[in-house]
Amino acid sequence: MDLFFNDLANLFNLTNILCILLGTVVGMVFGALPGLGTVIAVALLLPVTFTLPPLAGILMLLATYQAGEYGGSISAILLGVPGTPQAAATVIDGHPMAVNESPGKALSFSLLSSSIGGIFGGLVLIFISIPLAKFALNFGSPEYFLLGVIGLMAVGLLSGTDKVKSSISVLLGLMAGTVGVDTLTGVNRATFNQPELMDGINLVAFLVGMFAISELFLMISKGLNTSYSGDGRSLKTGLSAKEVKGIAKPTLIGSLIGAGTGILPGIGGGASCWFAYAVVSKTSKTPEAFGKGCAEGIAAPESSNNASAGGALVPFLALGIPGSAAIAIIMGAFIMHGIQPGPNVFTAERDLVYGIFYGFILTTVAMYLVGRLLTPAFSRVLVVPNSFLVAIVFVLCLIGIYASKSAFFDLWLALGIGVVFYILKRLNYSVSSVIIAYVLAPIIEENFRRSLTLSNGDYGVFFSSIYSIALVLMIVAALGGSIFADIKKRRTTTG
Repeated sequence: MDLFFNDLANLFNLTNILCILLGTVVGMVFGALPGLGTVIAVALLLPVTFTLPPLAGILMLLATYQAGEYGGSISAILLGVPGTPQAAATVIDGHPMAVNESPGKALSFSLLSSSIGGIFGGLVLIFISIPLAKFALNFGSPEYFLLGVIGLMAVGLLSGTDKVKSSISVLLGLMAGTVGVDTLTGVNRATFNQPELMDGINLVAFLVGMFAISELFLMISKGLNTSYSGDGRSLKTGLSAKEVKGIAKPTLIGSLIGAGTGILPGIGGGASCWFAYAVVSKTSKTPEAFGKGCAEGIAAPESSNNASAGGALVPFLALGIPGSAAIAIIMGAFIMHGIQPGPNVFTAERDLVYGIFYGFILTTVAMYLVGRLLTPAFSRVLVVPNSFLVAIVFVLCLIGIYASKSAFFDLWLALGIGVVFYILKRLNYSVSSVIIAYVLAPIIEENFRRSLTLSNGDYGVFFSSIYSIALVLMIVAALGGSIFADIKKRRTTTG
């Protein structure tokens, strides 16, 4: 009990509270603005964590992540344009309710269900991470290599609609993750005689270029005068006890689905929101109401989105495998502070881990309070034209990149990366697959080489324990299932 109160005392200090509030506001604004979104907000705030204590910086990024999941529903409901891909399912019932009934009531359903989903995801994080981490202590280098392979398969084969493009994206991420001096042999790899690349690609430049600068190019290509018109009427409508009770079941279903899919690397809120919407619409007593402004159709995907955020933290903290693109960026904050996620972090950084556990719940509470207070103002932000947004975000990008290492080379590097990923986005390649492969590359390479070194080059080391055999069987089953699904799909198409 004394440890519990000590953890809370470490959490409730002014720096942590201010960082959570800042992350919440930034996440909501970026989530609400179509074309920006949660991942860009997290990437832009990443350089700020250099100047903060580890817990404060990580909580700021988690608050941004949480609030961005709700923020995407603001434009989805008011404009019919999802601010984030995770809010796409919310448009179906959120916008009709805003037009036909009350935008304030639709936002209230979204905010309440998002908050409940976030708390549910936080509880899953608290109660599952530690048992999973204790189990993972039985793992050695072969098992961690195989876990990394499973993570790559999840994003390369399971999460993308075009598996070829997703697989190519994974390869690009792996290539980027191997740039720099090989710590084992001392050989330069893809450095092109540039001293700035000796330590690898600057993480901040890579992430900001990939997500923010490439998105700015997309916004420019759509027209700098593009803007949206929002309706600010009836934005303060509350919910009655009967209305809250009416969304209890879909919120619970969405939370369960979101937390479950969030734990699977590469799946995340984008898939879980549609899954939750489909399940709730099929099990509802009034399925005919869906698509016409049904509160259940708002509660299910929104609770799922935020629950998946907590679920995605489970494999990240317990196994060191990021469950989504935003978590992969948050992993960068850990690395910059010299902290390696995985089962040992629960003993080596106990105060940090428990601060994240309770702090995640606190970020959800902050999201609810800030959402109730500032949602009416966010409807005005939505009408800002792209010409202003592009200029503001670009300046923030330059400041963040230069502040990370004070190197002009990184500015040009980020610009080049932005151009490359602008092209990849236009060609519908999976950017999320690239970033997750990028952060998994060192884990996979290091454990693969260490395993072979310890076994004197014997590949049988990957079948030397019950755990490694189980992981190999999982890989084979996933590959077999993917191939079988492709064959069945082709037969259906040709038949």
